[in-house]
Amino acid sequence: MTKQTMSVLKSWLATATAIGMCLPTPSTDDILFPVLPCGSFKLEEATIDDMQAAMNNGTLTSVQLVGCYVRRTFQTDLYINSLLQYNPDALAIAAQMDAERAAAKVRGPLHGIPFTVKDNIATKDQLETTAGSWALLGSLVPRDAHVVAKLREAGAVLFGKATLSEWADMRSNNYSEGYSARGGQCRSAYNLTVNPGGSSSGSAVGVAANIIAFSLGTETDGSVINPAMRNNIVGFKPTVGLTSRAGVIPESEHQDTVGTFGRTVRDAVYALDAIYGLDRRDEYTLAQDGKTPEHGYASYLTTKAALKDAVFGIPWNSFWRYADPEQLRQLTALIKLIEDAGATIINGTEITNYERIVSPYGWDWDYGTNRGYPNESEYTVVKVDFYNNIKTYLSELENTNIRSLEDIVQFNYDNDGTEGGHPWPLGHPAFYSGQDGFLASLATKGIKDDTYYQALNFTQSSTRNGIDDALTHKGKKISGLLVPPDVAQAPQIAAQAGYPMITLPAGTHSASGMGIGLGIMQTAYGEPELVKWGSAIEDLQKSTNTPYKRTLPQWRDFLKRNIPVYNVYEGSD
Repeated sequence: MTKQTMSVLKSWLATATAIGMCLPTPSTDDILFPVLPCGSFKLEEATIDDMQAAMNNGTLTSVQLVGCYVRRTFQTDLYINSLLQYNPDALAIAAQMDAERAAAKVRGPLHGIPFTVKDNIATKDQLETTAGSWALLGSLVPRDAHVVAKLREAGAVLFGKATLSEWADMRSNNYSEGYSARGGQCRSAYNLTVNPGGSSSGSAVGVAANIIAFSLGTETDGSVINPAMRNNIVGFKPTVGLTSRAGVIPESEHQDTVGTFGRTVRDAVYALDAIYGLDRRDEYTLAQDGKTPEHGYASYLTTKAALKDAVFGIPWNSFWRYADPEQLRQLTALIKLIEDAGATIINGTEITNYERIVSPYGWDWDYGTNRGYPNESEYTVVKVDFYNNIKTYLSELENTNIRSLEDIVQFNYDNDGTEGGHPWPLGHPAFYSGQDGFLASLATKGIKDDTYYQALNFTQSSTRNGIDDALTHKGKKISGLLVPPDVAQAPQIAAQAGYPMITLPAGTHSASGMGIGLGIMQTAYGEPELVKWGSAIEDLQKSTNTPYKRTLPQWRDFLKRNIPVYNVYEGSD
């Protein structure tokens, strides 16, 4: 955080206080890092609808809301480091939205609502876009990313850039999740010593800790679903091509997608409604024509009463058998609650050919190569895509000498102490394996040979057929596949297919305190089903006394500063 940024933030806080924002002092009985009210408005766990209602009745303004989130950031960011950079224009944008509201112009549900974006999503303003790397500091993007432009049009207030795993986890294969040279180590408010989830770490952590209303992240393979699950919030990963990637620092054109984070399904869906759509700068979005709802995805939000018509599949052998015992107990208890609400649960709806395409050893994006078949490996595709896609992205930047992967690799070598170009102990402990991911991509020179095309065809066709087959039972389509997203092979199969997935908060691990999620998988453009059933299950959770739902962070080990963070996934058993 620069001195200039700190000065701007202090000015913001002074302004917010001057206009009458109440700053109560917490009592000694308060929990760690209490979320203070925003004037008379209860900020803790406030939904977007709550914020809109308060702004409509005059008890809250967007300017006050920005100020309260600034205060919350000051309170927490030295501990969890979820925000990489603040937007010095945020108060001005909020003031404009307040003026529009006063003139009876409200653009929609996101009008005046603060949000963050992952630092690989371009913004044409005073913010940097660097993917957490010093290599791109000072570079100038040609325009807002399409998704950012759409959020601005919706009246949302860009609060800043969220921290992330540097280069969205592409640079290294053994690293500290949530770490970047420019942003430092992001830490989960549930447990500050363990993997916070990534690569969209700060996006998820910020939403979970009530530091921001909603956020955008990106996923190539698990980078929305994983951090959302680990931080006990909703993560919505759309079909590849539903949300434009134009202006997003890329990894793989075949798997990259922009997703949303919210504390509720409705909040995540409001964000999705604002950002999906056609974009001429991303040809993959053209495939959605005629496959999206006329009135948006929020029209599919529903209640627990809908569950009486639901039929869910359980791909037990494909994924569930790899879940730890505590997770199994909690998730099966939640599924029993769903069944008691009227849903039909069918066990054994397996991913076709799961024995071949699902790694039995955990997440492994080079599983094909590791069993002797590089022409069946996701990593074979991603390595080549990254080499080519990053060159295309860099070609549009101004004020930088970084034009290729070769340039990035050399920069990391030249700045070894910060960027960890060499493996530890020569480089940086957060990048234990150095930049081996970049070097693997560099070795391909971006050549799309027969092995590449075979791998692309295999990973896409096998996973798509596998999910589509599992979604059909006795000739009928079922509502979705319920999966444990902590078993990372589940979001991995969806990622390779380019298919959508949602994760819902479903409790916490007793040993680590980290979140447990319940995922729903669907076919391409199956987002309406995810919204319908995700909101129905969430309503069921909130209307019962089940402990298997979103709970607040406990801030375990909040004084510790270990790097790398611990890769703890297992439950107490």
